[in-house]
Amino acid sequence: MTRRVLPYRVPHDDVVEAGPWLLVTEDGEVAMPEALSNWDYRMNLHVRRVVRVDLDRARSQSSLPPGAALTLAAAWTATGSNLSGPGHHVRLSQEGVHQAELSVRLPGSDLGGLLLLDTALVLSERRADARPSSPRRAGSVLWSDRESLRLQGDAPQFPMAVIDFSLTSFPDAAAWHLQISGGMESAAMGALLLLVNARNTVTAGAFARAAKPTPVDRVVLSAVHADAARVMVEHALANDDFDEHADFPDGSLGATMLSLIDQLFPAQSTTDIRLRQRQSPTLFASDLQAAVKLFEV
Repeated sequence: MTRRVLPYRVPHDDVVEAGPWLLVTEDGEVAMPEALSNWDYRMNLHVRRVVRVDLDRARSQSSLPPGAALTLAAAWTATGSNLSGPGHHVRLSQEGVHQAELSVRLPGSDLGGLLLLDTALVLSERRADARPSSPRRAGSVLWSDRESLRLQGDAPQFPMAVIDFSLTSFPDAAAWHLQISGGMESAAMGALLLLVNARNTVTAGAFARAAKPTPVDRVVLSAVHADAARVMVEHALANDDFDEHADFPDGSLGATMLSLIDQLFPAQSTTDIRLRQRQSPTLFASDLQAAVKLFEV
């Protein structure tokens, strides 16, 4: 086992008592699971945790003076979108044992793949008069930990935007368009974009009410899901180098395509699926329609 050695003193791990991350839902709070099997890009996330810090011991064991300001911070990274950012931070200038709550709200459109939640106790400000063995730069890490949450919904996961198609090269009467860019190694969340025509009020309204859809909304969303799956499968099969033996990075477009095809056509090789599509495209279209469970709302 390797251990990172820092060029300054840090406190013992037990000066920080970090509670578990909790997933905040409409029905209350639950312990954050290892994976969210029903997640999709329309699902925003709210997580929080409570952390207790013995500030006196943290400072003394790091050779910091009693008044040194520390900050407890949370940051996030999503491997599927290749995005990251700050979550929440709390400045700690008190003495004794202090309890702080970290609350992080994340839009689903920024997520995908593996969500990494990093928590750290850091030095708030640069200290010009620091001892040689103590941290001196702002942001110097005194303690940290990392938790992860796999976002693995069955539906294709990608961001979306509602735009007026009359201002684009897309047909004015089209309801939606799935845009795919980049190669199979590209991050899926950056390569996929679902565009919804703002002029098509039925489709735009269905996505606006996706959290609590009406019966008609469910039919529309099912149709979009089926069509997006078809476009993604056809895009993947058109690439002769695409097969189940390819080693695509986690969260990449290729990995997302492989996962989707495996869900739709389990226990079938990519070669067999591609051959069936090319030899009988109309029958394959029906196979795909059945696989996505069109209109099973």
